[in-house]
Amino acid sequence: MKLLALSDLHGDYSKVEALVQHAGVIDAVLVSGDITDFGPDEKALEFIDMFDVPVLVVPGNCDKPSILEVLDGCSAVNLHKNCYTLDDTCFMGLGGSNYTPFNTPLELSDDEIEEAINTMLSNCSTIRNVLVSHAPPYGFVDELPVGHVGSRAIAKFVNRFSLVVCGHIHEARGTAMCGNTTIVNVGEASKGCGAVIIMNDSICVELIEV
Repeated sequence: MKLLALSDLHGDYSKVEALVQHAGVIDAVLVSGDITDFGPDEKALEFIDMFDVPVLVVPGNCDKPSILEVLDGCSAVNLHKNCYTLDDTCFMGLGGSNYTPFNTPLELSDDEIEEAINTMLSNCSTIRNVLVSHAPPYGFVDELPVGHVGSRAIAKFVNRFSLVVCGHIHEARGTAMCGNTTIVNVGEASKGCGAVIIMNDSICVELIEV
């Protein structure tokens, strides 16, 4: 399975076509949030309509909560607190972020995050699980000059997934390993960053930039 992973578009889709061309033939697109820049919600449709493969998407903390209605009503798969099985892999989604100092539109408490992930894991019985999250897990691809700022709640579950795809912390683009779990912060698609992920017996991540 070949995937294109994007995040942090913030309403600027000018680099998307080039990223798609760079990726080549893909089976699906994973979108880790911040599709818009505080709205309008319907702008997300412009982005989603750029693809002819399944688009699995969660909102980011800079998307309004009302974007969930738009995602539910379009051709994309709204992964926020939901599961979607593709081949032998269960994709689970967690949009928004843990609390920030900026009081952005879509932020969740640690208790909400834990409950959502617990529920999704209990509802999925595939061999391989993937988490598409806007926020990174605490301690992995989440560092700012002030320290680590990812989600402690997500970090509790990292080892339950083969792959965690995230964004949110623009300055921390990169990959990390936690045991057998691959974690990738794909960076800002608005600036031409993304990742191509190939999932076979192993997981191969290529960070791309156009």
